[in-house]
Amino acid sequence: MEENMKIREEVLQSVSGLSDEQLNVQVQDGRWSIMQVLHHLHLIERAITFAISDQLANGETKSVSDKPIHVAINRTTKIKAPSIVDPQYKFITLVEMKNKLSQSREALTKVLDTAEPSLLAQRAYPHPVFGELSLKQWIPLLGLHEKRHLAQIEELKEELN
Repeated sequence: MEENMKIREEVLQSVSGLSDEQLNVQVQDGRWSIMQVLHHLHLIERAITFAISDQLANGETKSVSDKPIHVAINRTTKIKAPSIVDPQYKFITLVEMKNKLSQSREALTKVLDTAEPSLLAQRAYPHPVFGELSLKQWIPLLGLHEKRHLAQIEELKEELN
């Protein structure tokens, strides 16, 4: 989780100098605003926290091999987000979004702090690209996913100018 914390800090630092208006502008039709990217990160973290919690409580023991999750930061391959984590367009302030991101991170940390470490390796949840992924791998994948979107945020910031 320490790496995830560093990546989250980089994301927040990246957007810190932008106004709420800049964060919410869509630089191109069909592309997310920076705020929508942040909202997507919140929705993903919330969904994965729920999935991890549910699998820890109700999941079956499975043996799944480690997947090459490091490729998640490669933005040359576009991946359509599942609709449940697709952000809607609505004006959100950075203060509001920081609160949402803080709440989803606190919930994840709480689940992981109380989790039996061996169960994280023995339980799995499907990923749309990687297939069955151990709960243990979902944790660093969340950070890699944020790193992927950090690159997207940087691209969007350049297009704002």
